[in-house]
Amino acid sequence: MLRSIKALVLFGLLLCLPLGVQAGRHHSRNDAVPASVSVAELPSEARDTLHLIKQGGPFPFPRDGVVFGNYEQRLPQQPRGYYHEYTVKTPGVRNRGARRIVCGEPAECYYSNDHYKTFRRIRE
Repeated sequence: MLRSIKALVLFGLLLCLPLGVQAGRHHSRNDAVPASVSVAELPSEARDTLHLIKQGGPFPFPRDGVVFGNYEQRLPQQPRGYYHEYTVKTPGVRNRGARRIVCGEPAECYYSNDHYKTFRRIRE
């Protein structure tokens, strides 16, 4: 009887948690297509970064262009090495900040303003 009550309480607590916090959701695959954003809707710094990506650099941060692992699987599943990340400058921030553009090949790019928690596909 006590086990049944504990199980019901635990189940009730899980129902109260927001999606993404429930057990097993942190690393689960997100099959939903990320929302999109047009280039014109991006902050000017993101448009500048997108321009640098298209011309092949030079990039202001040494980590720009490194492989993005997509460990949280918030982007469509692709082989390792498919995605690369680039920093979007944030005014007033002395480090890299939280804004990024992640691109795959040929020109599939996503914008994140919250350090990879959410992405929006960039529409050209």
